[in-house]
Amino acid sequence: MTETRALDIHLGTRKVGTIVALDGERTIFSFAEDYVGDAERPTLSLGYRDAYGALINEPRAHRVRLEPFFSNLLPEGALKEYLARRAGVKAVREFQLLAALGGDLPGAVRAVPTEAAPENIAQVSEVAAAIPERFRFSLAGVQLKFSALKNQGKKGGLTIAVSGDGCEWIVKLPSTNFANVPENEYSIMTLARLVGIDVPEIELLSLAAVEGLPEGIEQLGDSAFAIRRFDRSPEGRIHIEDFAQVFGVYPDDKYEKASYRNILAVLADATDDQSIDQFTRRLTFSVLVGNGDMHLKNWSLIYPDGKRPILSPAYDLLSTVPYLPGEQSALKFRRSKEWSDFNEDTLVRLADKARIAATPVLKAARETVERFDTEWAAQKANLPLPARLIDAIEKHRGGLAL
Repeated sequence: MTETRALDIHLGTRKVGTIVALDGERTIFSFAEDYVGDAERPTLSLGYRDAYGALINEPRAHRVRLEPFFSNLLPEGALKEYLARRAGVKAVREFQLLAALGGDLPGAVRAVPTEAAPENIAQVSEVAAAIPERFRFSLAGVQLKFSALKNQGKKGGLTIAVSGDGCEWIVKLPSTNFANVPENEYSIMTLARLVGIDVPEIELLSLAAVEGLPEGIEQLGDSAFAIRRFDRSPEGRIHIEDFAQVFGVYPDDKYEKASYRNILAVLADATDDQSIDQFTRRLTFSVLVGNGDMHLKNWSLIYPDGKRPILSPAYDLLSTVPYLPGEQSALKFRRSKEWSDFNEDTLVRLADKARIAATPVLKAARETVERFDTEWAAQKANLPLPARLIDAIEKHRGGLAL
C-alpha cells in the first residue's frame, strides 16, 4: 500500500510544523512559518532553543528513525515491537508508527495526517486499524501500560479504554522479569509523597478490578499500579517533555548522554526555585531507596501555561536494588554513578556548576534524609512490600553516608 508521507505536528490546537517522509527512508521536520514568526508561540521543546532563548530552526533529515524529540514520544522495547508488528511495519520505521499512535501522545503533541494530502489519511487509518484500540496511544517506556478510565460509583476500579483519548489514568501491569513491581512502585511513590515530593494520585489495584485486560495477564501477578496522568486535565492536554527530548538524546542513550548536573543546570536556567527544590528532594530520595533507573526519560518538564516549564510531578519511582544488587545510579552525579559519591560535597558542587545557592539545596537534601528515615521506620510494615524487598532497601540505606 502507499504509505503516509506527511504528518502535521500540533501542540494543543495549534499546528507548529510538519514531518515529511522523503525517499531513502528519511524524514525531516520543519516548523510552520507562522509558528516561527510568533514571538508569543508556545514551547515545543527546550531542545529547539539556543543559548539566547531563540528558536533553532534548522531542518535536518534523519534516516529511518525520527529526530530525537519525536522518537521519544514512542514506546520502547517489547511494547514498541509489539505495536509495530500489529501495524505491519518495522519498529525502526518510526514515522509510520507515529502515524498510527499520533492521536494520543504524551503531553499536548499530536501527529495527524497533513490536510493537504487527503490520500494519506486513509493510509494512516489502515495502519492504525491494525493496532488494537486499547494500545492506540503512546507512552514512553518498556513496561506494558494501558490508558484507562476511572469507574464511577461504588464498584470503583478502572476500565481499559477503547481509545486513549480523554483518559486520565495509566495502568501498569506486573513485570515479566521481576516480581512485585506494582507493589514496589506503589510503596516507593507513597513514601515519596510522605517525604515532600510532588506525586500524582496513585492506586494499587487487584487485576480483577481492572476491566478489559487481555486474557492471561493474571499469570504475571496479582496487582496493577495505576497513576493519574498529569498531562491531562478537564481543560485539555498539558504539554510535557522528558529530558531525553530536552537534550536531543535517543531513548537508547538515556543512561549515558547527560548527568544529574546537566538536568539541574537546565532547571536553574529555565524553571523556578520550587523545581530545584523538588529535583533535590527527588534525587536524594532516589539514592536513599536505591532507584537505579532515574534516567533521562524519568525526569520531565511540564508547561502549565504552554510557554514556561517547571519540573513535572514525580513518576516511575521504585527501588531497583532488590532486583539488581550491584546496580549503580542511572546517571552520573558528577563524575561517577557510585551511590557513595552522592553526598553534601557533591550537592555543593552541583549547585556551584548550576550557579545557584547551595544552602537551600543542602537544606532540602537534609530534610529529605531525615523525613525518609522517620517515615520508613513508621511505614515499612504497612506497605505492600515483601520482606526481601524491605531487607534489600534497608541494607542499601545502611551503606550510604547520608
